[in-house]
Amino acid sequence: MTTKDFAPVSSDGARENNKVETLIESTMVKNSHVLARVIGTDYTYRHKIVWKNAIGFLILHMLAIWGLFIFITGGVSLKTMLWSLLILFVSSEGVTIGAHRLYTHKSFSATPLLRAFLLLFQTIAGQNSMYIWCRDHRLHHRYSDTDADPHNSKRGFFFCHIGWLMSRKHPYVIEMGKRIDMSDLEADWMVMFQKKYYYPLYMIFALFIPVWVPIQYFGETFWNSLLVCYFFRYLLELNGAWLVNSAAHLYGTRPYDKNLQPVESWFVSFLTFGEGWHNYHHAFPWDYKAAELPTHFNTSAVIIQMFEKLGLAYDLKTVSPEMVAKRIFRTGDGTHYAFGNDEAKAAVTAIGPLHPLNPSYTTKYKAPKATLEDQGLPLFHEMDLINISSKTNNRNSTKA
Repeated sequence: MTTKDFAPVSSDGARENNKVETLIESTMVKNSHVLARVIGTDYTYRHKIVWKNAIGFLILHMLAIWGLFIFITGGVSLKTMLWSLLILFVSSEGVTIGAHRLYTHKSFSATPLLRAFLLLFQTIAGQNSMYIWCRDHRLHHRYSDTDADPHNSKRGFFFCHIGWLMSRKHPYVIEMGKRIDMSDLEADWMVMFQKKYYYPLYMIFALFIPVWVPIQYFGETFWNSLLVCYFFRYLLELNGAWLVNSAAHLYGTRPYDKNLQPVESWFVSFLTFGEGWHNYHHAFPWDYKAAELPTHFNTSAVIIQMFEKLGLAYDLKTVSPEMVAKRIFRTGDGTHYAFGNDEAKAAVTAIGPLHPLNPSYTTKYKAPKATLEDQGLPLFHEMDLINISSKTNNRNSTKA
């Protein structure tokens, strides 16, 4: 039994969906998730391009480049530059701290006040509502780098960076996305309020206010403010986030688990306030630091610690040094800074300077095959798969 046996073989949407439905029903009689051997990457499948999205992103990038030119040539005031960078920072942290570490992985708890601000900042980021963002990211972790992953890195850099937003979702993404547990977010009235009113909230806080402030207070023209404080700022933030899906899955080392596709990327961490320590994060997704160390290009972890001291964040989850060390020795690729070996460290290469901040810094070892084990990979803590199995068995017993 192979992945190809179950992959859609027709370009006809109805036949693909019927085949997927048959697959899902036949493999979920006893389990709440598809079995590991079912989903991989079918390279014969061709995603259909959504041309309005592709053209839209092309136009957005052209306008962002225009805004970049105005920014670097001093076409706007210093106050406007700082304002756009401030909006860039808070929107990025709304995703990194709010959507990612708090709402998706529940790596810490937050007071209602902090949750409200993080929801606001995530709205400014323009990466869809908190609910949809978390659903897609939980799906990404559960079935990472397979056809059930919205931005499957096995399909290449362009697809996992931006191409997935320009094409129709793979049937597995649609079907398995329906089975991701979102009950915690559905019980959060603030999350559901933002989901319901996302587009008007986005227009107010991500477009109108960022553009209006420089016009009203800094004497900017409408077009300069729009191009710099919206298009340039927005596309810079988006591409930084997308690098986590692309570069941090392709170019780097795997010191914690060589069986996982994600890598450690100093370069991506530098650009995204700590999101590039991705091999560690996929090995221990419930750690609020999303990294072994909280201080190396990890602004987000430091801010969460600050929130804890202010009484806004609590129950910060982390991983013991003993557990990390055991994982490194058991599954690491040998490149860990403290517990690695010379042979593995010598297998690191780069185009140009051999330095971790070089974007091409990577290992010569082949990337692992994307295979799933049992019900997927953990989302919240190392025991959540067992808890899921127990809940499933309890539901089946109740029905019986």
